[in-house]
Amino acid sequence: MTQWTVGDVRITKIHEHDMAAPVEFMFPGATTDELKAIDWAQPYVDENGHAKMSVHALVVATPTLKIVVDTCVGNDRQGRSLPMWNGLQTRFMEDFRGAGHAPEEIQVVLCTHLHSDHVGWNTHLKDGVWTPTFPNARHLIDRREFEFWQADEAESSKAMLADSLQPIFAAGLVELIDASSAYRVCPEVQLVPTPGHTPGHVSVLIQSAGETALITGDFMHHPCQIARPEWNAVSDAAPDTACATRRAALTEAAQDGRLVIGTHFPTPTAGRVKPDGRAWRFES
Repeated sequence: MTQWTVGDVRITKIHEHDMAAPVEFMFPGATTDELKAIDWAQPYVDENGHAKMSVHALVVATPTLKIVVDTCVGNDRQGRSLPMWNGLQTRFMEDFRGAGHAPEEIQVVLCTHLHSDHVGWNTHLKDGVWTPTFPNARHLIDRREFEFWQADEAESSKAMLADSLQPIFAAGLVELIDASSAYRVCPEVQLVPTPGHTPGHVSVLIQSAGETALITGDFMHHPCQIARPEWNAVSDAAPDTACATRRAALTEAAQDGRLVIGTHFPTPTAGRVKPDGRAWRFES
């Protein structure tokens, strides 16, 4: 179990599963040799030279709220675009409880966006029916983000909507919000727009007792993008916007020294962004 403290807020990483892929597959135009040349990023590269990634949720415990940020892929899914996500079976919920968090105690669920690997544990199968995992939580979803995926005709999007979103809507647990500017969840936590990966993508800004942290979501997928912010992910809907968002966020992080927690960064998952020539480096 990995934890960080930001003022009066405690953040706990709950791991679901790991992945690795050639950098050329993840970031079109990048090369394995270029990835290997980023000396400080080698803890995030496997023995084959592939970029390592993690899928995990983050529990943010403030003095007044227990919040879950991004709910991974989930067990028993079908129709996902990545075959490895179909029929997944993990110990996520056992580990979630083992970290001292009962699903019934969660008051807010925040999904940075609505890709399948960020919404899965919104629900789970119970007696063959998709059932809300966090039955007492408000699920805050940006309206533009929801409308974008609701209109998408891809079969994988329809499957995600059917098993991960429709059950929480039916239970009256969803609040569609406007996160096009900063949206405050509680005194310590706000959603900040970081568009480009998807239209309504947000990151989670945490400020408490003079300390600051940022949970990235997918405006970055891998620490190598700190050194090479021009490397857009293959799944970025608007690459130019995604790159501009990444540069602005990295500039701000380097200026104020905030803790940056990567939603897909494997261990070490959090660190500080430091200037490094024309770009930046990541120091855990």
